[in-house]
Amino acid sequence: MSELTFDQMLDESFKTIHNGDIVDGIVIDVKPDEIILNIGYKADGILSKAEYSNNQALDLTTCVNVGDEMEVKVLKVNDGDGQVLLTYKRLAQDKGNKKLEEAFNNQTVLTAKVVEVLNGGLSAVIEESRVFIPASLVSDTYEKDLSKYLDQEIDFVITEFNPKRRRIIGDRKQLLVAEKQRKQKELMERIHVGDVVDGVVKNVTDFGVFVDLGGSDGLLHISEISWGRVENPKKVFKPGQELQVLIKEINENKIALSLKFEGSNPWVDVDKKYAIGSVVTGKVARMTDFGAFVELEPGIDALLHVSQIAREHINKPSDVLKVGDEVTAKVVDLKPEDKKISLSIKATLAPIEKEKPKEEAVSDDDENEDFKSVDIEAEIAKEKEKEAKEAAKKAEEEAAAAAREEAAEETSDEEPKEE
Repeated sequence: MSELTFDQMLDESFKTIHNGDIVDGIVIDVKPDEIILNIGYKADGILSKAEYSNNQALDLTTCVNVGDEMEVKVLKVNDGDGQVLLTYKRLAQDKGNKKLEEAFNNQTVLTAKVVEVLNGGLSAVIEESRVFIPASLVSDTYEKDLSKYLDQEIDFVITEFNPKRRRIIGDRKQLLVAEKQRKQKELMERIHVGDVVDGVVKNVTDFGVFVDLGGSDGLLHISEISWGRVENPKKVFKPGQELQVLIKEINENKIALSLKFEGSNPWVDVDKKYAIGSVVTGKVARMTDFGAFVELEPGIDALLHVSQIAREHINKPSDVLKVGDEVTAKVVDLKPEDKKISLSIKATLAPIEKEKPKEEAVSDDDENEDFKSVDIEAEIAKEKEKEAKEAAKKAEEEAAAAAREEAAEETSDEEPKEE
């Protein structure tokens, strides 16, 4: 048996490697775009930036140090220059894919950082394996701008796993829906009609306010915001505002809210506070063509009809009044059950003296005749009837004018042309 040469003995002292083998190595040199490792083979291993990470903006000198141990995969034993080409990224992807497959099979919740915001959704990375989360599965509500998720860690489950087609789909929405259902169930078990609870304004519409109660949203309808009239909830509330609300009604998962708390109804004993004949002071809150609504106190508005503003004729209240004006008037009608109060400024004015025979005494009834005979509801009805008649008359005139114009055009078309 012949003795081995030194080179042969040296070769035998090194391990034998093949393409696809997983080997351990020690970093012996690091450059910004390349790592050199001693893998116990006769040639050193070369790990390029492209095979280290998908992030080509990395400076490898900030990622590893000389002396670090790394587990890598052999791509090519001899690249033509006698060097061994290695990959770290693909080994990590293999591990990541295995983890993702297990999570897919077991429906395990995963947590990963969002590395990219795409037109159609988000891209997250788990051990160099990319997971795509479509925009429709990012949240349980529509979100136009997904940029806020960049560099944020999010939870999701894998709903589709096909690494060969590079199709790994994540779903965050179902986790949010499940969590919301859990909180909703806890809330519905905890609250009862009549409870006063804390909430946060979530959305404001023309018809009311949606309030987040911490598990479910409740609707605060415009009619339940105040004992008085609220024209537009958007002028009163804004998203994020904290509120204390009353649970008015619970119908399955629908919750009706109110700010009309027990004991705060200003219409209680209104017949004593604003008895017919009493003189009151308030501020003009809003106006219509037929009258001005005067706020006597928060929650109580009274109608000052246009016919009761002054002795002389007034076309509309805005001719003499504006919102915010303070007025003093007499209560001439009160209907507590309908929450209606009618006022009259005319009734507070001194009566006009009329010449009468000396033997005829002027009675209080004669003096008050000017305002006692006014039926506010009838006045409002007449005003609306007048507006309806004017609108109908205008429509008839416009229709007649259109018919005349059409007839004139037809006559013009029928006239013979001169030859």
